[in-house]
Amino acid sequence: MRDLGNNLKSVQALASVVLAGNGATVNGTAVDLKGFNGAYVNVNTGIEGVTLASNLSISFVLQHSDDNSTFTNAVAKDVTDSAIGTTDGVFLMLDANAETPSTNSIGYIGGKRYIRTNIVFLGNHTTGTAMSIDVIKGYAIHSEGASTVTIS
Repeated sequence: MRDLGNNLKSVQALASVVLAGNGATVNGTAVDLKGFNGAYVNVNTGIEGVTLASNLSISFVLQHSDDNSTFTNAVAKDVTDSAIGTTDGVFLMLDANAETPSTNSIGYIGGKRYIRTNIVFLGNHTTGTAMSIDVIKGYAIHSEGASTVTIS
């Protein structure tokens, strides 16, 4: 077995919450990847609050930034483990009831310091859908993961 605890760090990018909206975009919390050379974004969704369809959907968009101010959509060369929209950054679209509840992930190797996941509601979601987002930072440069031990 190999130690993962000193090479990974999990960050909550969106605490478990029920979200709804009418054509709204919810900007996710940016995660600083300083000290790490990769990340894995994990989206958890509960049972949908409305009947999902092509005109009533939830999309998850991966964005990245050098300065935590100006974000652009990630593209195919920036990710692993999942398909991503050519220019729109969408890596997950929920547009059918059979797609929830679910756990979906995408790997990030784009090289920018900050990433975030935006949630885009198409149509009027009068009843919310439960969701959360975690980012697992990996390939620690100095093994500063979650279980670092200090010896006095």
